[in-house]
Amino acid sequence: MFVALDPPEDARAALTAWRDSLVEGRRDLRPVGPKALHVTLVFLGWQDEAAAEAIATATFDALGEARVPRLSAGAVRRLPPRDPRLFALDLEDEGARAVALQAAVSDALEAGRWYRPEKRPFWPHVTLARVKRGERRVPPLAEAPPPPPEAWSPAALTLYRSTLRPQGALYEALARRELG
Repeated sequence: MFVALDPPEDARAALTAWRDSLVEGRRDLRPVGPKALHVTLVFLGWQDEAAAEAIATATFDALGEARVPRLSAGAVRRLPPRDPRLFALDLEDEGARAVALQAAVSDALEAGRWYRPEKRPFWPHVTLARVKRGERRVPPLAEAPPPPPEAWSPAALTLYRSTLRPQGALYEALARRELG
């Protein structure tokens, strides 16, 4: 399971179209499906399905008085930089609102013993494409127009279940809270 911010449909469509222009003709990459474009706040790993309702309640209660994040596209990153496994879009986080929201959700889920916070700082980003298994020496993405410049606020905070499949992960929303 994981908790993520979902972009509004217009931002998702703009990111998808832009990303498609970057990966066009690339056989070494598997673009993330449009519905799977999100900003992961907390990755919980395997959790018993019976805990989903309690996890969702703790997550949504953590929203409190938090201000809805305002995000905009930054640079594309290869991760890791040498022999990348994925390409991600850095997101500029106006007023560090996404960072604050992530910290609140992290604290709530840690208190419920569903999550152990990561040592590395939270990094707001959207995964654009993954490198296909067995590919080596993956070149950078092609030159393309800059990413969509419009800032956006997430439409929802969602608790997802992730099912791994050979053609890529399938994400199923278990609980969602609309934002804004």
